[in-house]
Amino acid sequence: MNILAAAAISDRSASGVPATVLIATLVAAALHASWNAIAHWIPDKTVAITIVNLGGMVCALPLMFVAAIPAAPSWGWLATSVVLHVAYNYLLMTSYRLGDLSQTYPLARGTSPLVVTLLAATLLGESPSVGQLAGVLLISAGLAWLVLWGQRTNPSRPAALGAAVATGLMIAAYTTVDGIGVRLAHSTLGYIAWLMLLEQIVIPAGAFVTHGRTLWRRIRPVWLIGVAGGAMSVAAYGLVLWAQTRGALAEVAALRESSIIAGALIGTLLFKESFGTARIFATCAVAAGIATMYLV
Repeated sequence: MNILAAAAISDRSASGVPATVLIATLVAAALHASWNAIAHWIPDKTVAITIVNLGGMVCALPLMFVAAIPAAPSWGWLATSVVLHVAYNYLLMTSYRLGDLSQTYPLARGTSPLVVTLLAATLLGESPSVGQLAGVLLISAGLAWLVLWGQRTNPSRPAALGAAVATGLMIAAYTTVDGIGVRLAHSTLGYIAWLMLLEQIVIPAGAFVTHGRTLWRRIRPVWLIGVAGGAMSVAAYGLVLWAQTRGALAEVAALRESSIIAGALIGTLLFKESFGTARIFATCAVAAGIATMYLV
């Protein structure tokens, strides 16, 4: 517990989210929604997940040569995070295969902030203020509404919802693990580089073992936009990790889930999807939650 206590942030504001943390996390949310939109746009999902991970790995490599190596106490957390991220990718693809994106994705992302709040309080002693807790609850409520509305109009199988909840628990687990690991690393950039490299080499390796050389031919038409998506994924999670060294884990976890609203806007503007009443309500709830955490 001494290591966990040492990893906690001592100069964090007692109430309200620092402006730099707010901006960094919201930019990360927009980048996260953008690379997910790229993955959604690529019809071949095996190609999509492979090329995005390859792009992220390529972007992470140069960071290893300019960043300090993470301190020894962080490596156990980093290795655990790699395993959790691989499991997360598997569960996410399973939930997408079993259910609709509009229901499984919000449920997965909406589960995470509440669980992170509990884990951060237990492991790091991060007791949220009334405003912070209210903000987390508002954001999670807005995202949960998307799921409930979707169930009302287009019910998903229980297995799909179960996979989505499991995905959310995995997000909460790696968010907490990385929040501790990056603080112990004493090199945020180094932690980002090694995490992205080790995490994102696994899925392409498995894809090429399974599909062989034919996968290269399928990748070629979309490799450029796929690599761009990979760069966005590294930048998005890198900003989140940096924010976790400056703000409370629960705040960062909740703020970054505004990516769902950014994704809904992208879907409306680029994919001509209907924004709808549920998304308007969710947008208002998420905006209110962000304002509550930042101002209260």
